[in-house]
Amino acid sequence: MKKNLEKLKKDLHLALEKVVSPAQLEKVRVQFLGRKGEMAELRQGLKNLPEKDKKHFGRLFNQSKEKIEHEFAKKQSDFNKNNWDHIKETERLDVTEPRLPLHKSGHEHPLTTTQKQLEDIARGMGFMILDGPELEGDFYNFEGLNIPENHPARDTQDTFYIKGHEDWVMRTHTSPVQVRAMHKYGAPLRAIVPGRCFRNEATDASHEHTFHQLEGLMIDKNISIAHVVAVMKEFLKGVFGKDVKVRLRPGYFPFVEPGFELDMECLICGAKGCSVCKKTGWVEVLPCGLVHPNVIKSGGLDPKKWTGFAFGMGLTRIAMMRYEIDDIRLMMSGDVRFLNQF
Repeated sequence: MKKNLEKLKKDLHLALEKVVSPAQLEKVRVQFLGRKGEMAELRQGLKNLPEKDKKHFGRLFNQSKEKIEHEFAKKQSDFNKNNWDHIKETERLDVTEPRLPLHKSGHEHPLTTTQKQLEDIARGMGFMILDGPELEGDFYNFEGLNIPENHPARDTQDTFYIKGHEDWVMRTHTSPVQVRAMHKYGAPLRAIVPGRCFRNEATDASHEHTFHQLEGLMIDKNISIAHVVAVMKEFLKGVFGKDVKVRLRPGYFPFVEPGFELDMECLICGAKGCSVCKKTGWVEVLPCGLVHPNVIKSGGLDPKKWTGFAFGMGLTRIAMMRYEIDDIRLMMSGDVRFLNQF
């Protein structure tokens, strides 16, 4: 096993030296870290080892896998930096262009208005506004968030997989940017990530296959649950213009430990019960918790030194509460009669 790991790492270094584009890097990543890659084959071999050797070689395997993942992340980070440098050099805004005539026929979508307001609130608390790809790799959408292959949490994601490309998915949440942000900015870190997400699930008044989230991440020292509750209340107060009654209950999410569900009182029915809150008077808007040490490791940071909290705010549901919209499907319908109300 040890010889095989050393050979694999040597082959990896040789392969990475030949990589000159992100596409080539992804091809090498699939070869070594894909679900049917060389690391997966080695992992299968662990079960055939004598019982007394499994613990030792299991630890050795995990350490080698972490180093390999870090090398890929560093290479990807270098490509990202070079791409931004190229954009800065080649893209310019010509301020001498004549201004086009203004038309009053269009206006902001309620989602856009809500997102902008939340971004303003976040900036006031020192958070950066980040973005990430909607077509996401398996590592960032799952592995790096402590959701390895065969983890039962994958079954709950209702994922859109890309035919012919097993390691690519339409992102199921904005959480992949957590790992990307830690790789790029290190710690301490405060960032939010508004964006569109996709899940292959049945639709109803409160569920849609395409929806918007607003991810939040704070990495620093001595972070506690009190920090996430305080930040969340500030967000909700800012967007609704008043104090909102909330409750915190235990919840399980692989990328946080401990994890919680933060619910807010349904503003559409005044907590009396309706189709949006499923007659409970409460609407789930914010899964949250303290960042799992494995996720901090995936971001290239030391979990013994840094802690943090993360949350995934249902941006679409916040807009529904704000404008008293009782069916989530209207938000992405493109129905002009609906949009002209705002």
